[in-house]
Parts: sequence; structure tokens; C-alpha cells
Amino acid sequence: MVHRLDALVIRHTHRLPLPTGPAGEGGTAARQFDAALMSVGFKLSAELLEHLSGLSEGTVVDTAVRTLGTVREMVGDHVRHNVYFIDFPAGVPDTFDFWMRCIAGALADDGTRANTLEQLSAGVVNLLTLPSYGTYRHTYAEMLAHHDELLAAAGDRLTVLHLGGTSDDELTRLYLALAGSGTPLGEDGLRDLQDLAGHCADGPQPEEIPVRENRAVVNRARLMAGAGLLLDTVTDALRLACALVGGDVTLREPTRLRALPRPVRRALLAGLDAVVAAAPAKLADVHAHREMFKRLGERLHPHEYPQWPHAADVFAVARGEKAARSLDSRVEDLLRTSDVTGAAELLKAAPGKLFRSLDRLLRAARTQEERDAVVAAAGQVVPDVSGRVVLSVRQHLHNRAQETGARRVFVNRLGRAWVTDDSRPPVPAPERERLIVALDAELRRRLPAVDHLLIDPDVLDVALPLSGKATASGLGVLPRGSSSPVDGELLRFFVYWKQAEHTTDYDLSALLLDADYATVSWLSYTNLRDAGGKHSGDITDAPDGASEFIDLRLGAVRGAFVVPQVNIFAGEGFEEVEESFFGFMLRGTEQQGRPFEPRTVRMKSELRGPGRVALPLAFLRGSDGRWRAKWLHLYLKGTPASNRVEGNRVTVATLLRGIVEREQLTVRHLTGLMTGGGTTVTVWDGKTVPAGPVTYIGLERPDGLHPGSRIVTPENLRDLIPA
Repeated sequence: MVHRLDALVIRHTHRLPLPTGPAGEGGTAARQFDAALMSVGFKLSAELLEHLSGLSEGTVVDTAVRTLGTVREMVGDHVRHNVYFIDFPAGVPDTFDFWMRCIAGALADDGTRANTLEQLSAGVVNLLTLPSYGTYRHTYAEMLAHHDELLAAAGDRLTVLHLGGTSDDELTRLYLALAGSGTPLGEDGLRDLQDLAGHCADGPQPEEIPVRENRAVVNRARLMAGAGLLLDTVTDALRLACALVGGDVTLREPTRLRALPRPVRRALLAGLDAVVAAAPAKLADVHAHREMFKRLGERLHPHEYPQWPHAADVFAVARGEKAARSLDSRVEDLLRTSDVTGAAELLKAAPGKLFRSLDRLLRAARTQEERDAVVAAAGQVVPDVSGRVVLSVRQHLHNRAQETGARRVFVNRLGRAWVTDDSRPPVPAPERERLIVALDAELRRRLPAVDHLLIDPDVLDVALPLSGKATASGLGVLPRGSSSPVDGELLRFFVYWKQAEHTTDYDLSALLLDADYATVSWLSYTNLRDAGGKHSGDITDAPDGASEFIDLRLGAVRGAFVVPQVNIFAGEGFEEVEESFFGFMLRGTEQQGRPFEPRTVRMKSELRGPGRVALPLAFLRGSDGRWRAKWLHLYLKGTPASNRVEGNRVTVATLLRGIVEREQLTVRHLTGLMTGGGTTVTVWDGKTVPAGPVTYIGLERPDGLHPGSRIVTPENLRDLIPA
């Protein structure tokens, strides 16, 4: 179990829990381990290499086997990436010529000749009926034989693995970081937290668990371990009930609640009773999930436990037998009578709700006195608002400076995106500016004092992770809206999928747009060569897994944007297949190698979204001619089948414009607030490490930092968000 959990530490922190074993002469094995890691784009830190060298050879080998399996999966090298065209990117034919060859092959086949002739007579041929189309015509080994070995280049990715503490210390540290995160975790993060919570239930616990979903996962582990529950709202108990049956703790999807053992029923009812007894007004929270509370009451049998009458009140409210007026309904009554001042005053009891209502309140205010009252109310409660909400409202107000009439992009917590006209009146500029100044002052007050800030300039345009739900899990993945440099002449992106039960056809495509977001061209199975790019060929069935690639020479690309996408043509969705992921590689012009070379992979992310079209990121050409990646993490609903790049060009262009033209709060903004007073700021040059402790913020942790340093990389970027 511990070894399996150690893999979580490596994935989340890039630290290897302290390997232990007999002392010995492990230097040779450690260097071989380091060389094997470098072949997949990883490397041992000097400290870790030294530690391993003092252990026995067997211990080093065992550590290497476990670690290599983890990092290969992190980068997508745990599967075999074959290509349809064996010499790809060489040997990709003209699309029409290729289709003609497939038809000729079908006509030469006794089994398919008649059907093909019938289709030709009708004027339309279904490519999927041609025997040579859509399936590999060679083995993985035969494909490898057609490719030279990759020549190492200075620009290849090299992710350093650092020496961690003991396994128990590292697992506890990771558990506390995930459980106490101030921003919601993604689906994979919640699953990892669940594994860690069970292991760490008897150990140290976070001082605070601000995110409700995290609290549900922790409460489940505490209940199983016989520890006390952490409940402060009635909804906490409902989330816990969902967690106990493996349901959705976010409460977005209905969970089928099952009968619960008597000790569990008693624990939930006692917890509910204590919450309501301490704050009867919290009964109003029941209205948001009335039907779920009704089902929970049927499972808990509160009538059997008269010692907890306040818990019974929860289910009486759900059934409509007891009144509990919500704060929202009272606010709505005041706004219906145009009492903006009264609504702002009432919302002070719920600071987070007040902040999320600021835009509406300021638009509804008719007089300067009312606008002043709204701003004053916000100023009074801002110390009680979470840092994540303060930053979200700060970002929102900044973007509300734009003129009305623009298009508005909505993205839900699952990454599903849609666009509509923005018909809202503007927020009054003076109040908007006053609030922005106040919010920045509050953020500056909360940020820790920093003596020496060492910062990687490439991290400055990374968006602050205000929600982990906006980011897929994987290697080198950044939050939605982030921008990062793309240094390389050859850009290659890839998709891999393996179907679970049914024939499944994913299509990797790329849309090329000009500076006005108009279509220039595209690359897909319908257009194998164009715009300096080549497609590796269409695979239409993946019982053993399948890969598709697109290769682009960035210098030859026409247009300003390249938008890779994964379209589901047929079969299982992204959440139904056994596995699916997307990524991109960068190479120099002199590098050849296999279609998939792990040490050239810059990013690999899981595809786990609700739509039928995935838009992981886009590539933007700047005014200086340099390319940058813009992180999207979006899913389009698409159609049940036959999604193609040609069919979603307008939607993709509109969404891209909305993301690109919306300004995100980035690391640059927070570091600007940090660097007042006597802070020393050093720009990381990739070479010189300061001798003393620093606060380092960057894309990769440098080797050799002082042990007393605070280190922030994309893996723990949420730690920058002030409490």
C-alpha cells in the first residue's frame, strides 16, 4: 500500500520518498537508474543520486523499477504509440491519393469488391468499409525499425526528481496540502485525497478544511477510523453520505443513497443535530438540495432517535413541514423593492455571497448613496472573505472594464463551455476602481513577507489556480488561461485512447486561424498535409490502444493560432474509455526519432470531460513572431457521432477569442503585490542558485536550493493563494 501511495508523492511533488535499505555500493546502479530516467525526460537530483549511491544495489534496483513505472505513466510512455503511416512524419501521402489507394485495395479484395463497386456507383464511398483504412498495417516493432534513434538536444525536457523525507512524512505532508487546499481539487485530486485520507486518518489533520468536497472525503476516512466528524453545515452531512456510497461529493450529479449501518446513521444524525442546535439558521441550506435530503432522511430514520430533535428538523424542512427561510430569498425580496442598501446590509452576514453579488448590486443601485453603501459593505467584510473569492472578484471586476456588447464565455466546473451575448449594463467605473484598490490592499495584507524572491520569468503569465476543477491532471499542465513559451521549431501533439468495450474512433485535428479568428486551414484525417503540417493517419478502432499525431513546423504555419482538438467520431466518451490522454512535444529541426519520444514531451494531460470535443490548449503567435501556449481545458458538447473539425470551426473560434481576450489574474500580479518594502527580487537565469534561503516561484524547481527555501511550482501553485 505504501509503495502505491509513494507514486502519488512523485506525481504531485516530484519528490522521491526517502529510499531505505541496507548500506552498500549502489553507485553504479544509481547512475544506471539516472540514465534510464533521462531517456524519458527525468533526472535524479545531486542529493538523491548521492543518497542512492550509499545503498545496496538491490535497494537501488527496486527503487528504480517502481519509480520508472510512475514517471513513464506521467509522461505517457507506459503505452505503445504506433502510427498508421509507418514513416511518419515522412511518407504522409496526399489525402486524395491515399483514399484512391484504399479504394483500389478494396476493389482488389474479393470480400469487399462488390460493396465498393455499389458505393462507387452511388458516388459516395464510406472509408470505414475499406479494409486498408483505419487499422494499423504493421506492428509496433516494425514501425520502430523505420525510425532512427533520437539525438539528444539541449532543449529536451529534463524534470528533476528530488530527495524527499520518509514515506510516512511525505504522505502526511501531501495529505495535509490536499485536504487543506484553499481551492477545489479536480476529480483526480479528490480521488488521491481519498486514498491518502484513509492512510492518514490517525495522524495529523489540517487546521482548516475550507473546501467542502475535501471535507467530505476527509470525514469519510474519519468515520471509518472512528474519529469525530468535521461538520459545520447541514450540507456537509449530505456530502458525507454521498461519499460513503461512492457518490458525487460535489452534489452536481444525483447519488443513489443506500441503507447505512446503524453506527453510521447515529454519527450522521448526531452531527446534524449539533450543527442545527448551534445555528438554527443553517436549516435554510436544506432548500438547495431538498430532494437529496428527503432521500437521506429515508435512509437515516431520524424518528428512531428522539434524542436528536434538531436533526429531525432538517428533514422536516426538506418535506416542507417546517419553515426555514433562506438568506437568498430574503435578499431577493429586498431587491424586488429596489432596496439595494438593505440587501447589501443583509448580505454582510454571508461575506462570500456579498462578494459574488457585488456586480449585480452595483448595477441595481440607482443613487450614489446606494453605490457607496455597497462598496462600504464590501470593505467591512473583506477580511472574512476567502482569498480565492477575493481574487476571483478582483479578476471579474478588472474584465468588466470592457465595453458592453462583447461575447461572454461561460465554463462550468466540468470544463463544458458555451458562449452568449453580454447584455449586462456596465459596472460604474468609480466604484469598480475603488473596489479593485481595496481588494489589492487586502491581498497585500494577507500575503506573507518575503525577504528574497527568486522567480522564473516563464511562470509570470501562469494564471492563478482559483479552482483545480479548471485544470486536467497530468505533467506540465497549467491552469486555464495561462500562457507559457513554446521554444522549438517542430511542434507535435498527440492523442492516445484505449476503448473499454465498444469500437471507438477519436480524431486528432488542428484548426489554423488568422489574427481575426477566421479559418486559414486545418489538419485532420480529411486533410493529411497542409500549412507546414502532417497528420499521422486515421485510426478507427482501439481495442489495444491507438495513437494519432500531428506534426507542425511552426515557422511554416500560416496564421496566428493553432488549435488542436480531439473529436469523438464514434464510440465511447472521454469518461467511458479505459484510458485517454493528450499532449505535445517540441523538437529541434535536427532531431528525428520515433513518433513518440518521452523526453521531448512538454505536456501530457488526461482527457476526462463531459463533451464530445476536447480543446486542451491553443498555440498563439505573438507580435514578435514567437509562439506561446494558451491553456483552455474546454469541452464542447458536440454531436453524438461524426464530430469533425470542419463542423465546429465557428464555435472554436468564438471560444478561443473569449479566452484569449479575457485577462487572467496571474502569478505576475501576486508577485507584484509581494515585492514591496525590503524584498530582494532575483530573476532566475537557469544557472546561479543563491546561497541563502529564498522563496522560489517557477515552472521547475532548480537543483541545489537552500534547504530552508519555500518552493512554489505548478504542482503546488495553489499555495500562492492567500487564506
